[in-house]
Amino acid sequence: MATVRILNGSYRNQPVTDQTFTLVKGFQTGKTGSWVTVKNEGQFPQIAIDQIKIKVGNIKELAFNGTSVADEIEDHIELAPAKHVKEETDLAAMDRIAARFSVLDEMSKAAINGDIRAMIVSGPPGVGKSFGVETQLNKAIMFDQIAGKKVRFNIVKGAMTALGLYAQLYKYSDAKNVLVFDDCDSVFGDELALNILKAALDSGKHRKICWNSDSRLLREEGIPNEFKFSGSAIFITNLKFSSVKSKKLQDHLEALQSRCHFLDLTINSTRDKFLRIKQVHRDADGGLFADYDFEGDEAEQIIQYMEENQAKLREISMRCCLKIADLIKISPTNWRNLAAVTICKE
Repeated sequence: MATVRILNGSYRNQPVTDQTFTLVKGFQTGKTGSWVTVKNEGQFPQIAIDQIKIKVGNIKELAFNGTSVADEIEDHIELAPAKHVKEETDLAAMDRIAARFSVLDEMSKAAINGDIRAMIVSGPPGVGKSFGVETQLNKAIMFDQIAGKKVRFNIVKGAMTALGLYAQLYKYSDAKNVLVFDDCDSVFGDELALNILKAALDSGKHRKICWNSDSRLLREEGIPNEFKFSGSAIFITNLKFSSVKSKKLQDHLEALQSRCHFLDLTINSTRDKFLRIKQVHRDADGGLFADYDFEGDEAEQIIQYMEENQAKLREISMRCCLKIADLIKISPTNWRNLAAVTICKE
């Protein structure tokens, strides 16, 4: 009959040290810790239970049949069965991703209409964050142009100082004006810029922004030292706010997030990036390569090439797809050699 010696354990908070028991069920691990099930053959006379579970810190605190754990570990470890997790199919994942981008479209419309004050869109590069926002802006611009109205949107890219931010907010401070900050992550690393944004997007009824120091730029452009901001803002970023190391900046970023709707596009794996490409190609009018007038199976060849060479590619994105499409137009027979040199790592 199999026995186990408890070198160091406990039962109902009572220590169990160097005691031998008849083994019922071997070493198990679960949410409450690790244990073995043994027979109570008088070791705990006060407990009228035939089988008891003795807790141990780890399997090294046991010896089976008088031998070391290492000798019989394979025969006596019984891990608690893992919960079965239903694997997400490619089709379900593509639908999930499409639903997220549908939310992006709706929220962009809401910002353009002035129904929300601000939105932060987070996701990896090359998955179509900017494209979705710009599509909604272009639709609104078209209607403004037909109506003879001035353009009320601006897309800001690249580096920006706090003073430049103040000036941009003033120029687009009217109701239903929208400023889009596309990969303009310098504002997230500047404490003064973050304070300006917090004032611009505050939840109060009146959002007043002040610049309390002399500035020749503001004087030359006729920008006052304070004004009311009634517009909206959209931030498109690859930045993970949680990765910012500065505690002071983190506090400001958390305050900014609390003023904004936050949309994480949840494309966090290589598989999701590929499925985003396939989803766009599936759902877009004419497919992802509609502008290339391909007549054969070039689209399928492009996606297949990316999947087969994913470890070599500099990036997995829709931009990479379009680069390969460009190469096919350049040289339908030699594009793979061109791709190996231009879009793959050495």
